[in-house]
Amino acid sequence: MKIAILKERRPYETRVAATPETVKKLKALGGEVTIEAGAGIAAAYTDQAYMDAGANIVPDAASAVAAGDIVFKIQRPMSAAEGLDEIGLLRSGQVLMSPLGALTNAELVQTLAGKGVTAFALELIPRITRAQSMDILSSQANLGGYKAVLVAANTFGRIFPQMMTPAGTLAPARAFIMGVGVAGLQAIATARRLGAIVSATDVRPATKEQVQSLGGKFVAVEDEEFKAAETAGGYAKEMSADYRAKQAALVADHIRQQDIVITTALIPGRKAPVLVTEDMVKTMKPGSVIVDMAVEQGGNCPLSEYGKVVEKYGVKLVGPANLPAELPTDASALFSRNLLNFITPMVDKETKALKIDVNDEVVKGTLVTQGGQIVHPSLIQNSGQS
Repeated sequence: MKIAILKERRPYETRVAATPETVKKLKALGGEVTIEAGAGIAAAYTDQAYMDAGANIVPDAASAVAAGDIVFKIQRPMSAAEGLDEIGLLRSGQVLMSPLGALTNAELVQTLAGKGVTAFALELIPRITRAQSMDILSSQANLGGYKAVLVAANTFGRIFPQMMTPAGTLAPARAFIMGVGVAGLQAIATARRLGAIVSATDVRPATKEQVQSLGGKFVAVEDEEFKAAETAGGYAKEMSADYRAKQAALVADHIRQQDIVITTALIPGRKAPVLVTEDMVKTMKPGSVIVDMAVEQGGNCPLSEYGKVVEKYGVKLVGPANLPAELPTDASALFSRNLLNFITPMVDKETKALKIDVNDEVVKGTLVTQGGQIVHPSLIQNSGQS
C-alpha cells in the first residue's frame, strides 16, 4: 500500500492531507508514504518532520503520484486549465481519496472514470455513527464555525462582551447564527464565549434544544412543516415557498436588531439558499457584520462576494474563501485523521493491501468511480449510464 500526498495548489488552500502523526499511523498499517516537498509548510509541518515520521520526500507532484497507488488530497484534483494538471498525473488503477464535489462536478467524475481511477468522494461520507470519525465536512465545519466568529469580531468595530468601565458601560454585541449544523453550533458557542447575546435559527426542530443548551435564543416559525423539516441523513430539507416567506418575515424583524450575522446554510449538491436578502441588509444597523460561510456555493446573502469583504448599506459583508484553511495546522490534523479513519477498515490485516468491500455502507456512500465506470447511484442517472 503506497500512499501519495500532494501539495495543494488551489487558491486560498493551506492545508495538507497528512501530518507526521498520521504518517506514523499509516506506516503502522503497512503503508509506505510519499510526500511532495513543501506540502505541509503552510500548515507548519516541515519536510524534516515528515521524514522523521518515516515518509519519503520527493521534489514534485508528478514524482509523488508516480510513487503512490493511493492519492490523498484536501481539494479535488486540478485540470490543466486550472494550473498543474493533477488529473493528468493520475493513472488507471490508482485510488483517489479526496473531496470531489461529485454531485456538482459531473465532468470531473466522468474524466476520473474514463481514466480508470477508483475515486472516493469524501464529502459523501454517510452520516452514520460508525463514520463520524471519518466525516471531513463535520471536522472542517467545526473549525470554520469557530473562525467565522473570530473573523466577525475582527471586522466589527465594537467589542462582543458587556464591559463596565469608569467611563461608562459598553453594551454587549448581538450575534445571530443562521443554520445550526456543526458550524453553527460552534459559532454559537464561540460567540457566547466572547460575551455576545446570541440567537440562532434553523428549519430542523432538533436544533432548538441544542441552541438553548448553549445559551442561545431559538428563532423560527414552529409550524407543522417545521416539525418535519429534517432528512433521515440529518440534513435540512428544502422548505416550501410559503414556509420560506413566513420564516423570512420573522428573520427580517429579528435581523434589524443584530450586530453580527453568521450564515452557514448549505444543501448538498445545490446552490446555497438565500437567507439574508438585500432588503434585510438595508435594515441592519451601520457597522453591522455579515459572515457568509456559504459564499462558495452562491451565498446565503446575494450581496456577499467570494474571497472579499465588501460594504453595502453600511454593513460589512465577509465572503470567506476557505475558513478551515485559516487554521491550517489544526484543520490538517483533523482532516488527516478523518482520512486515516476512512482507510483503516479497508486495509487487509494480513496482506496490508487495500481491500475495497463494495457492500460496506461507507464504501457504497463514497465510491463514485471504479473499473472505468461511474458507480455511485446518485451519479449514474446523470452520467447517461444505464
